[in-house]
Amino acid sequence: MRWWDIDPVMELELRLFPEDAWSHGMYWSELAEVRPGGTRHYTVATTPDGAIVGYAGLMVVSGEGDVQTIAVEPGHQGTGLGSALLADLIAEAARRDCAELLLEVRVDNPRAQRLYERFGFQPVGIRRGYYQPANVDALVMRLDNPQEDAPQQDVPQYDVKEPEHG
Repeated sequence: MRWWDIDPVMELELRLFPEDAWSHGMYWSELAEVRPGGTRHYTVATTPDGAIVGYAGLMVVSGEGDVQTIAVEPGHQGTGLGSALLADLIAEAARRDCAELLLEVRVDNPRAQRLYERFGFQPVGIRRGYYQPANVDALVMRLDNPQEDAPQQDVPQYDVKEPEHG
């Protein structure tokens, strides 16, 4: 994800998460740390015509990774794109030698929970009222020792882009 991706990502963000969408400023702040030696890794998935249909972000600090976000446009859900994005984050966590990878997922989102479970994430706790203003609890999940050989999904109709540095 680059700065020019923020506007199309925000359009998708607002459609998917109308109550608790991130702001432009939050994405600018996250992308400021996507650089060599930075603490963030963000990627977008595009269709052949260049439309952004998914995105994901990872934070890594002191050997611990945290999935910041994963989102897939509704018309592309169920195609393996979410798996491809998650696999990218797990591979990056492994490259950065993370001992564990954490995430929060809404307790009312069993589809996402099943995705994470397929990749080996296990529930470790609940954060009460984490998602505001809806006051929805978050299930905290953890993957110990992420490996580069995490399950991969072949999704040729999408381009999951590595961030460019320069």
